[in-house]
Amino acid sequence: MHSLLRLPVLGGLSLLVACQAVNTTSGGAVGVERKQYMFSMLSAQEVDSMYAQAYRQTLDEAAGQGALDSTSANARRVSVIAKRLIAQAPVFRADAAEWDWQVNLIKSDELNANCGPGGKIIVYSGLIDQLRLTDDELAAVMGHEIAHALREHSREAMSKAYGVQMATQLGAVLGVGDGGLQLANTGVEYLMTLPNSRANENEADVIGLELSARAGYDPNAAISLWQKMSQAGGGAPPEFMSTHPSSGSRISSLEAAIPKVLPLYEQAKR
Repeated sequence: MHSLLRLPVLGGLSLLVACQAVNTTSGGAVGVERKQYMFSMLSAQEVDSMYAQAYRQTLDEAAGQGALDSTSANARRVSVIAKRLIAQAPVFRADAAEWDWQVNLIKSDELNANCGPGGKIIVYSGLIDQLRLTDDELAAVMGHEIAHALREHSREAMSKAYGVQMATQLGAVLGVGDGGLQLANTGVEYLMTLPNSRANENEADVIGLELSARAGYDPNAAISLWQKMSQAGGGAPPEFMSTHPSSGSRISSLEAAIPKVLPLYEQAKR
């Protein structure tokens, strides 16, 4: 559910020492503690600024087509749910309280939603209408997308892309043939990029589950949501070949996490 930004080619072995291990979130009941590796010269502020420009362009294009919706019943639902979820974001990282959060609904048949770096949320009406989402299910979607932003998964992916570029350039310098480079790139894709993308999806699932529970939305709705998504998806690729977990493994992970967040949901209801 994410757009990729084109990266400038970076050279020089000095970049090899510019990678830092960080953990972008802390706290929470679901216990996501995986270390992430980010290039230090690619700051969160720079990534936020880059994404904000792309976000604004998307909104301008939607407005030009008469597709930017701020008045419908669904637009009001999205706004209310977003506010409740955003209020819980500082549980995972305190600085999220200072983000320039924005939320918009775009009229489109697309089954999609995203929350980019810095808290820029877009929901597409097709997701709500075609799947007939309840408020609890919509909160599960939006919580999942907000979790991607809290964990800075986009910045992490961009850092990995820098690493791949460096490896390719280094291979060319050392005289590795085209076949060797192709093999290396395939290895990176299937042994690093895809599994880590699935890990990111799993993290977004459980953090989003907790966000929605803390905001007073039934975490069990995440199960019915992904059941609907699975039915709508039809012939999805095998899990090994996909950046997203299969519906079966995704639902199993969510079912295992729900008992951890149910007390938070009960507390929020009271």
